[in-house]
Amino acid sequence: MSYGAFGLVEVIGAANGVVVLDQMCKASEVYFEASYTRNGGHDTIVVSGEISAVAAAVDSVKYNPPCEIVAAAVISGPAEETCRVLDGWKAGKM
Repeated sequence: MSYGAFGLVEVIGAANGVVVLDQMCKASEVYFEASYTRNGGHDTIVVSGEISAVAAAVDSVKYNPPCEIVAAAVISGPAEETCRVLDGWKAGKM
């Protein structure tokens, strides 16, 4: 599958992940792709869409955070291997 851009936001706690996702989806036209939770409760939310929409969504939580943001990034034109990693997260294989 081809993606224009990914937005990744890491928070602590799944509930905070939902709040962040809600704010990003309200800020611009992005699509939820995956949520990845690691030990310690770190939850990474991944959205996709056009580069400008993803950047606006990530900026909306970076500059007006609804909770503590551990890390945030935008990947424009993700590499094929990056897309495979995301597909693995979506399938629960990673």
